[in-house]
Amino acid sequence: MSTINGLPAHILLNHFVVVLAPLTAILAILCALWPAARRRLIWLVLLVSVVTLVLTPLTTNSGGWLRDKLGPSPAIKSHQELGETLIYMVAALVATIIVLAAVHIRQARGHTVKLSLHAVVGLLVIAAAVATLVQSYRVGESGARAAWGTVASAQTFRPNCSATARRSSEPFAVCGSSPAT
Repeated sequence: MSTINGLPAHILLNHFVVVLAPLTAILAILCALWPAARRRLIWLVLLVSVVTLVLTPLTTNSGGWLRDKLGPSPAIKSHQELGETLIYMVAALVATIIVLAAVHIRQARGHTVKLSLHAVVGLLVIAAAVATLVQSYRVGESGARAAWGTVASAQTFRPNCSATARRSSEPFAVCGSSPAT
């Protein structure tokens, strides 16, 4: 997949992953720590985690296509390397949510679950969720730097001046000053 409606697919798909991965991680932590939330949300969290798992490699692959179109740069290479690891965190999160759902099913059927098992599953869910949150941030931040880093650093401070001063033909004109002669 290279483009969607004329736009690079990576630009559109990454927004799904940037939203869904952290949302899934936060909801998974909530389900691991709060039984009432787990009873209401576990199936939604499992569904969203699987959707995220499917979208993550699609986003990575479309990023490879975009990288080839843009050409090599250190920022894009760093973003690519980080992006290629996100699938492992999301897969771990999905796996731990499946185990948490199994614990939920067991409890819903009236079976007891040992506190130690519950604690281990909860810790695994939290660890996978934190790893997903951290890696999502790292991938997103590196992508933002790759896309916008040169734009942000190229901006110059421009004081709030009158329209006449802002339209000055002098590129470095300062409000209220006249060109040096």
